[in-house]
Amino acid sequence: MTAKLIRDGSPVMLDRYELIAELASGGMAKVYLARLGGLAGFQRLFAIKHLHPYLHSDNQFVQMFLDEARLAAGIHHPNVVPILEVGASDAGYYLVMEYVEGDTLASLLARASSVSHPAMPFGISIRIMLDTLEGLEAAHGLTDDYGKRLGLVHRDVSPQNILVGLDGTARITDFGVARAASRLHATKVGQLKGKLAYMAPEQARGGEVDARTDVFAAGIVLWEALTMRRLFRGDNEAATLNRVFFE
Repeated sequence: MTAKLIRDGSPVMLDRYELIAELASGGMAKVYLARLGGLAGFQRLFAIKHLHPYLHSDNQFVQMFLDEARLAAGIHHPNVVPILEVGASDAGYYLVMEYVEGDTLASLLARASSVSHPAMPFGISIRIMLDTLEGLEAAHGLTDDYGKRLGLVHRDVSPQNILVGLDGTARITDFGVARAASRLHATKVGQLKGKLAYMAPEQARGGEVDARTDVFAAGIVLWEALTMRRLFRGDNEAATLNRVFFE
């Protein structure tokens, strides 16, 4: 994963975390590599997703983001990137996550497709998807203190949200973010471009979603990893939706 180092001569702090490098940036947040220091030279690295300042004034968005993140923080599984803290400071709202050294499946597929004979090894593709499904199952089975299922759905299973670590383990990330992001996308024309191709028809129509929605998306990801081709992507959003609905 490419990191953009933060260089301004002095530490950049977010509460007690030192921001070292920018890992990614999207319409909703920036993701930073951060360091937490302690006694006797103790140090640990984390990934921090920091909401863009312009979103702080959207109270409904912020509440949705925080509520879903709190739920997702209850997932404890080796194939899910855990949310360790939900924080707020003068600089805004942020999530603290385990830092996974590796890369997204999207980046791996892009590199694999750039060679003369594009291919992702069959066994690796299957292993990545089995790990992803294990993580999704853990999330879908999350219960409250009374044993009642919470009905948590990722809503954005895609190659961009599957991290493959240097340890060979694939982990699903960004649980607790997609539902809030759907509110942002609904108010900004064109923001769903690229994500529509991984949506189940009921989700693309704005209907009710459940665990099957995530499994459908995972199936698309696996198909694309095995064939090195896009399944539903069209030349524009309308064409993509038409393929999702009717093919």
